[in-house]
Amino acid sequence: MASMAGSMRQRGANSWELRVHAGRDEATGRKRYVTRTVRGGKREAAKALASLVADVERGTLSGRGGTVRELCERWYEASTPSWSPTVVEGYRRLLDRHVLPTFGDVPLRRLRTADLDAWYARLRSSGGTDGSPLAPNTVQRIHALVRRALNQGVKWGWIAVNPALAASPPRVLKAAIGVPPPDAVVALIGAAEEVNPALPAFLRLAAVTGARRGELCALRWKHLDLASGTLHIAGSIVEAGGELIEKDTKTHAERRVRLDARTVDMLEAHRRRVLAVLRQARVELEPDGFVFSHDPTRREPWRPNYVTLAFGRLAKAQRLDGLRLHDLRHFAATTMLANGVDVRTAAGRLGHANAATTLNVYSHFVPAADERAAATMGSALDGRRPEPGDAW
Repeated sequence: MASMAGSMRQRGANSWELRVHAGRDEATGRKRYVTRTVRGGKREAAKALASLVADVERGTLSGRGGTVRELCERWYEASTPSWSPTVVEGYRRLLDRHVLPTFGDVPLRRLRTADLDAWYARLRSSGGTDGSPLAPNTVQRIHALVRRALNQGVKWGWIAVNPALAASPPRVLKAAIGVPPPDAVVALIGAAEEVNPALPAFLRLAAVTGARRGELCALRWKHLDLASGTLHIAGSIVEAGGELIEKDTKTHAERRVRLDARTVDMLEAHRRRVLAVLRQARVELEPDGFVFSHDPTRREPWRPNYVTLAFGRLAKAQRLDGLRLHDLRHFAATTMLANGVDVRTAAGRLGHANAATTLNVYSHFVPAADERAAATMGSALDGRRPEPGDAW
């Protein structure tokens, strides 16, 4: 294979521009070049040029160049098979609304960190569709998208450096976690039957397991073993483009969760109601039927948004404005940890990939555990065994 042509020219006292021919663009037929600026003497520049030529010959760098639009579209197309439907839909929306209208026609080689930082500032002040400010977390999501696309551009050899790595998107403050008290949760579950006879069982499951709403919507009767009080969480329902899609869980792992006796009783009562409806329709209860469904045949699950809206109306009726369905997950997590359930067990029930995630989110909700640790350490140094009531 013939060696790629390379050249270097001095730009300053200790600055050199390297240039390597990388073939022709398949679409335009134009010559492509990979360029790089290095600092040092002539000998260092020559070594860097030899390394750059070798990279181009191996195909590590292609000199493809192109625009931000071309890279984003190629990256999006290549990545969508590994994304969840909601991520696919969300990234497409961010690309079309924000990224491509601003930078779509900009050549990658001309995209600078300063351009991105100025853009982030504009998004914060007037980036909304009506000229309103965008929230910091939205700008962070846009930045994450741009960074990932440009990272792929570096891997493909379209650009040498990712300008988004040095950018400064707005800092996002952690949102306060709302945890409803137990009596409020009990009241919500009790009032839910007026909205839908199946809703109390759904909310009870959300409160005692901490499962995500999509995971509960995806429950099929084969996932419930009421005799042993075991729940098998195997997938999730998401809504994208107006369609319901069944996928694996957020962490791509299934889990089994034990249920308390009262929750099992509620699920058995729900099952009896379902069987009564099916008998009237002369339909058998299929193991693959969804536990929560508006369809008498149980072939279609509840939409996650239906549960969210129903819960919102219910919370408002109970004068618990601002309480979200997701707060039942927080309730489950904090109740377990505050009552001595070990972090690994709590993480397993919640479906966190590892216990560190649980600690990062909920560590400040377990002062009782820290008090118990203090009592244990003090007792050890004082030469006595800790008493059951110490530091409680």
